[in-house]
Amino acid sequence: MELIFAIALFAFSSGITPGPNNIMLMTSGVNFGVKRSIPHLMGISLGFPTMILAIGLGLSALFQAYPIIHQIIKVVGIGYLLYLSWLIANSSSKMEGKTVAKPFSFMQAAAFQWVNPKGWIMAVGAIATFTSVQQDLTPQIITIAMVFLCVAFPCAVVWLGFGVALKRILKNERQQKIFNITMAVLLVASIIPMIAP
Repeated sequence: MELIFAIALFAFSSGITPGPNNIMLMTSGVNFGVKRSIPHLMGISLGFPTMILAIGLGLSALFQAYPIIHQIIKVVGIGYLLYLSWLIANSSSKMEGKTVAKPFSFMQAAAFQWVNPKGWIMAVGAIATFTSVQQDLTPQIITIAMVFLCVAFPCAVVWLGFGVALKRILKNERQQKIFNITMAVLLVASIIPMIAP
């Protein structure tokens, strides 16, 4: 039980802090509201624990044997985050009465976990910290994934709710544009620790 509490504390502290998922989810809340952002929310909440299972139960051996694969995923992830930052900075929920953008789908948000540098650090960090090679790894990995499943959803709801609350404050298109550009800059800033040696 002590171990589960420690994992939950790690999951909460890493899941509630700003990062690509949370910044994009808050931005989705501002631009699209709760209902249209639910698939994005669920994609994060289910996609990340699935990634932990995959890494813990097999991919970690592949990455140890071929570290270049992990490096390629990291570079692709950083490039994709930069592209998403550009999209966020240039997005608008309405223009001339027509919707010109749409929120992430469930599959897009779930797949995004695989190119999210913070997600990789969290997953690998949790697996390295909370598993022991003296015991069977499978139940340990499943426990970590289940704890993240329970903790990820409420953390994501907080960020989505924050975005929806901000929508009430952002009264016009100009304010929303400033918000979107600010979020794009923060998204780029969240990448810097992944690039720094």
